[in-house]
Amino acid sequence: MNQDQIKALLLRLENTELDFSVTMTGKKSRKVNGLYKPDSREILLHNKNFDDDNQLIYTAIHEYAHHLQCESEGVLRTARAHTAAFWARFHGLLEKAEKEGLYAIGVEKSDALTSLTEEIREKYLVANGRLMSEFGKLLAKGQSLCKEAGVRYEDWIDRVLCLPRSAAKTAMRVGALDINPTLGYDRMKIVAAQGTPEKRMEAERQFSAHRSPDSVKMNLSKKIESEDPKERLEKEKRRLEKTIAMLQSRLDQVERNLSDL
Repeated sequence: MNQDQIKALLLRLENTELDFSVTMTGKKSRKVNGLYKPDSREILLHNKNFDDDNQLIYTAIHEYAHHLQCESEGVLRTARAHTAAFWARFHGLLEKAEKEGLYAIGVEKSDALTSLTEEIREKYLVANGRLMSEFGKLLAKGQSLCKEAGVRYEDWIDRVLCLPRSAAKTAMRVGALDINPTLGYDRMKIVAAQGTPEKRMEAERQFSAHRSPDSVKMNLSKKIESEDPKERLEKEKRRLEKTIAMLQSRLDQVERNLSDL
């Protein structure tokens, strides 16, 4: 595929009002497969890194997700470009590309990989989900027994079982809720974190549709992208003002300390 074809493919997935360019560098890079330059709005693709167009498309979509993120949120000047919001956007674009027949994960091309995928799901993800659900129920039982025996449950968790309290709390919540153990424990934790039965049901439904964890969390978050843009910018303005005030206060303190030396 050439540069124009890649750009047309990206615009087919989602339009943008902020023009951008796609450049094939003709190089091979050991560090990155691609790069997005927000100042020039340029997507760079090190096309010598790829064995086929499918791999190239994956990286192009990744960099385009950065472009769309900059368009909606402004240019990010921090190292945290790969936020949960970014991954949710990127995975959403990949889903669109799959539906349009423009990209495919391609697991089915390898019988060995397909077999390994099923082995991991059944022997580890599903088994771990069931095991941790039972573990949570046992911790709840232990809490009751601690109360009957006059033992501090927290001390039992901290110094007898030597578990982080947060991990024990999460396992107990998972064990107390009727969550499908075939999701695996990590996805069960995300379902359990939802505050209502409706949200938990929706989380399970999205996971069953093979949505990524970041996509599910962002879809169920109250701070969805449908939030009024003006309100979002006003919130960001208040956060920045607080940060500036804190930094100015710290700077004043440092200057006073320096003058005393």
